[in-house]
Amino acid sequence: MTDLATHLQQIRICDTHEHLRKENDWVQDGPKDVLADLFQNYVPADLISAGASDEAVRDLAGEGDIAERFAAIGDAWSAIRHTGYGEAVRVAATDLYGMPDDFGASDLVAAQATLDGWRQPGGRRQLLEQTACIDHVQTDDFCWPCPPDTSGADFFFYDISWAGFCNGIVDAEALHTETGVTVSDLASLREAMSAIFDRHAPHAIAVKAQHAYARTLRWQERSDAEAATILPVVLTDGEKAPAEQRQVLGDWCWARGCELAIEHNLPFKIHTGYYAGNDRMPVDRIRSGHLTPLLAKYLDCRFVLMHIAYPYSGELLALTKHYRNVYADLCWAWSIDPYSSADFVRRFIHTAPINKLFAFGGDTGWPTSAAAYSIQARRWLTRAMQAEVDDGLLSEASAIAIVDRILRDNQIDAFNVEAKKRACLAATD
Repeated sequence: MTDLATHLQQIRICDTHEHLRKENDWVQDGPKDVLADLFQNYVPADLISAGASDEAVRDLAGEGDIAERFAAIGDAWSAIRHTGYGEAVRVAATDLYGMPDDFGASDLVAAQATLDGWRQPGGRRQLLEQTACIDHVQTDDFCWPCPPDTSGADFFFYDISWAGFCNGIVDAEALHTETGVTVSDLASLREAMSAIFDRHAPHAIAVKAQHAYARTLRWQERSDAEAATILPVVLTDGEKAPAEQRQVLGDWCWARGCELAIEHNLPFKIHTGYYAGNDRMPVDRIRSGHLTPLLAKYLDCRFVLMHIAYPYSGELLALTKHYRNVYADLCWAWSIDPYSSADFVRRFIHTAPINKLFAFGGDTGWPTSAAAYSIQARRWLTRAMQAEVDDGLLSEASAIAIVDRILRDNQIDAFNVEAKKRACLAATD
């Protein structure tokens, strides 16, 4: 094994994006058996694309005979074993559970004790920190609060969710409960937004919005007058308000989130590109290029554009090269399309400043998946970096230095990780 490959296996990496369930969820309501653990997360989408029935995929996470549940997706599984999602399943099976690559039902049953051992208090952090060699995890759990996590205040960090606001949804009752502010007009909405940041920004790692699932990423500047006209409709009708009106208010709220992120020195993460699931992706509205008016307007906001904007990765490369405030994140991308992700890293090295690339985030709900995805990412990144060395484009020393940056150093700098660790630990003393 080369020094580069050894270094890539041993380096403690930063995980910039997960949807990890909390400690109690993992211990009390985690996957009941190994089959359910392996075939949750994203791989069901590939199974359905390959022809598996919705019922067969749903039963993978259910109860009943493991052999029967596994056999029901047998043909589809044989068709997707080598996709990124399928590869991640095989990595989890072999590297985490110690099963053969061509595992069967008996192997799944025999590995149950390993899962049961992890599903104990502290097992979640142990799996991620010791087995996966992860420095810390950043989680979007779809809410505003970001209190220090008592199961690891210096390890588990959380994003302030801004997706609802970007979608033009203003939940006055939830805002009052969270902030004590009664939202009735634009001024009180501003006050409630500021209160969210005042309360949670000290312990938050970033702001996050995945509103590309519900609307275009195209942003326009909206005046207070425009937003003030629409807010009463949204307060009355909620998600039933006309989509075009919610988009206007969403653009206005999105901008206020950027301003607050600047004020509180938090990066703003934005989902760009590919959708999870099946049969619902309008590809035109997910392009990162739609964000250019926002990027130019808020040059002091650190925008982290996620998932390499797949399949529009070339646009993201250009944005990261051109805009001082844009960072590219490979979270989830390694499992979507590992070959293209490796190519993206190589193109990035020769196109954009290397301090603006983040190389790993699993985008998963259970720690076993996050650990497997981290192993997958290391392997494909090793291939990409070794190719750079073999082609004579980088020395091995330069490749190792780049690995340090994109797996760890860039994230620690951009997210002020050491300061967040100190703040969250202090809050739990």
